[in-house]
Amino acid sequence: MTKGVSRFLTAAGREVHFMEWGASNKDVIIMWHGLARTGRDFDELAEEMSSQYHVICPDTLGRGLTQWAVNPDTEYCFDFYHKIILDLLDQLGIDQCHWVGTSMGGLIGTSLAAGPMKGRIKTLLINDIGPEIPQDAVDRIAQYVGNPPEFDTILEMETYLKTAYAPFGDNTDAFWRRMTETSYRRADNKKITVHYDPQIVNQFTLHKSDLDLWDAYDSLDIPVLLLRGVTSDVLPAAVADDMATRNKNTQLEVLEGFGHAPTLCSETEIKLVKQLLARA
Repeated sequence: MTKGVSRFLTAAGREVHFMEWGASNKDVIIMWHGLARTGRDFDELAEEMSSQYHVICPDTLGRGLTQWAVNPDTEYCFDFYHKIILDLLDQLGIDQCHWVGTSMGGLIGTSLAAGPMKGRIKTLLINDIGPEIPQDAVDRIAQYVGNPPEFDTILEMETYLKTAYAPFGDNTDAFWRRMTETSYRRADNKKITVHYDPQIVNQFTLHKSDLDLWDAYDSLDIPVLLLRGVTSDVLPAAVADDMATRNKNTQLEVLEGFGHAPTLCSETEIKLVKQLLARA
């Protein structure tokens, strides 16, 4: 296993930050995070996989250390993310890869594997998301993402994250501290707030068609692992079961102790990831 290296490249005209793990001559895994998260969420999984794979964990436009959108109305959508991703992979010399996507990252992976990266993505892990999302869940996410909280101290923010992300399940104190340290910025009013551009919520208001991916999902012809947190409201059991029925390449695993979404840190989750990659 190796330690991650922080890197920056300009892709599709925007500066993109990513963590890079493992040797560049090994098979590649792209790990893409959820709507309001960063690539650092994958630190544990990336480190574990780095002895056998070259792992790339980017921050999406408007999140983490990646540049914010210049034109939020037209850039916070899958079409522009695709342009960034294709440019980034071309610059890194990556022709084929495995894709691990949590929530939004799973949808991006689905749209790529069925579209501009068809034949380049060898396996796909979809972590607690589906080709349709219940409106109640969309409304809940849009409400908290579009109205970021503010705090006086970092420790206040850490307490908030433990509550807001309780569906992430039981995690170590070190996990929550890293999540806090990689999820904050200081606002102009000197308060502590979350790392992302609040306008990323445009995904739900201006680009709703991005979330309707049944046609893309049904066309997937690669090994797919679908994970569902047992109490998830984003991926209801009925949708997950429908996904497993409609696409015979999909293996569904329901994980106890999680809502939206499993963190891919535990021995059980890591074992499932390794089993998926072995299906390539």
